[in-house]
Amino acid sequence: MAEVIFYGMAGCPANAKQKQQLTAAGHRLVERDLATADLTAAELRSFFGDKEVDGWFNRRAAAVKNGSVKPDAIDEAAALSAMLADRELIRRPLIQSGDRREAGFDPNTLHAWIGMTSGESCDDKHARGQCDHGHQHFVKAPGT
Repeated sequence: MAEVIFYGMAGCPANAKQKQQLTAAGHRLVERDLATADLTAAELRSFFGDKEVDGWFNRRAAAVKNGSVKPDAIDEAAALSAMLADRELIRRPLIQSGDRREAGFDPNTLHAWIGMTSGESCDDKHARGQCDHGHQHFVKAPGT
């Protein structure tokens, strides 16, 4: 599988689960602490691709919740500056594999990009009630 550079926050339960999903899919993780990573504005910017600036933000960050940072009313340069000063603002994890970089953990994007299967089909996992891919499945009605 792929080597995945994973920038997450120590102690973040969501990042812990995401790392577990990636390793279960057979990927080799290179973990980086987003809080202390030596990132420039240009490097950070490269993870957001063509997403709108307001999509770069962690909506659960304290500064977003209390209104001191307004993701829908900030320009690119100010957003990057704010994020480098307060890493909680960054939508995470930041993921790199090869030359491609992404912000956030979207199972469908990751599956298309590097693969997120662990050798079992979704049908196998659904049969046990354990599919955690975060996508919708449709069950055929009997006789159709």
